[in-house]
Amino acid sequence: MAEKVAAKPNGKLGVLVVGNGAVATTFMTGVLMTRKGLAKPVGSMTQYDKIRVGRGENKKYLHYKDIVPLADLNDIVFGCWDVYPANAYESALQAEVLKEKDIEPVKEELIAIKPMKAAFDYNYAKRLDGDNIMDPKMTRWEMTEQLRKDIRDFKKETGVERVVVLWAASTEVYVPVDEKIHGTVAALEQAMKEDDREHVAPSMCYAYAALKECAPFIMGAPNTTVDIPAMWELAEETKMPIAGKDFKTGQTLVKSGFAPIIGTRCLGLNGWFSTNILGNRDGLVLDEPANFRTKEVSKLSTLESILVPEEQPDLYGAHHETYDGYYHKVRINYYPPRNDNKEGWDNIDIFGWMGYPMQIKINFLCRDSILAAPLCLDLVLLSDVAARAGRFGTQRFLSFFLKSPMHDYTQGEVPVNHLFQQYVMLKNAIREMGGYEADEEID
Repeated sequence: MAEKVAAKPNGKLGVLVVGNGAVATTFMTGVLMTRKGLAKPVGSMTQYDKIRVGRGENKKYLHYKDIVPLADLNDIVFGCWDVYPANAYESALQAEVLKEKDIEPVKEELIAIKPMKAAFDYNYAKRLDGDNIMDPKMTRWEMTEQLRKDIRDFKKETGVERVVVLWAASTEVYVPVDEKIHGTVAALEQAMKEDDREHVAPSMCYAYAALKECAPFIMGAPNTTVDIPAMWELAEETKMPIAGKDFKTGQTLVKSGFAPIIGTRCLGLNGWFSTNILGNRDGLVLDEPANFRTKEVSKLSTLESILVPEEQPDLYGAHHETYDGYYHKVRINYYPPRNDNKEGWDNIDIFGWMGYPMQIKINFLCRDSILAAPLCLDLVLLSDVAARAGRFGTQRFLSFFLKSPMHDYTQGEVPVNHLFQQYVMLKNAIREMGGYEADEEID
């Protein structure tokens, strides 16, 4: 696919968020407060980062907006779906991420963001019991048709020119990829029409609806939603970008940035144990084993493509009595007193010269939604500009922001999890969309 320079934005950008909880309301409130000059969008690459374009005497370091035509924050219009009927103001207060003084100045705008009825199946998130949902008797196809209507109605009512759909809702139970159902668009549509609830998660209805309505779709949870060949085919067919999966906020951000230190320094790894305590709605949902399985698959995949036993058997391929290679374990524990203030603790057993053991301990006391909100902004703005540059299908350059990067596993592709390699991919894509040469290589 020939790279094209992104066209300038025309009109306003609608951002439809699936989920109106802690992450969504922190994202919305931050954007609205920044527009009023009352907050700073710290953590957002699109608002702060500068990258080099050109070489030699033509070299310049520019903000993203000076390279590609990003949508202006003033042109964003928010909407959402949620299983609970509370508007964005009520939900932001309830989430207790932001202080009231940081919500009140945009109270009226948040009150106006009222969630549409969610396409929801209790079996996919048993810890949620909201009543702002579509009729449970609706088939998956009927849910999808309703979501398409919601998108069209939102565009009509707000007058936005373009829409991006962002999943910021809970993690669904794990849906293994089934080639017979998920292999082609035709098979997926047939399953939706037959109301195959086992193989078609509600999130797939949102993704299908978004792509059919020519809206890029971003999966901010580890759900397999768009990580299936049927969705790749649909994205190609509709010429729309897709990105996923799972926002890279706390522990995995640390892992994707710290593992390269071990690899680059040629130190050995015996084991990496990660545990988290989290008390928000996401933590509640992940307390259900079937939902945690989805997250576990996502979090476990990070190390294996950075520190590869086959490439360095002396460093990462040790043989133990019960397992081969280094031992990698991930735990998530629901702990209500912490609410959104997540703690990620890592114990890393490394070894050095002549095999002598050492340990590294990392304790990251982070705020989940405070780290996720700028990712939401960056993913939305960059997906929108990608669509205007004619980029479609899986946007691998967005893997910098995502925990478990999408890749074509049917062709044996290995995902890039190395944070600094992901950053090169991000910079090159922005250069290309701005009409500059993609002049950095991944070593």
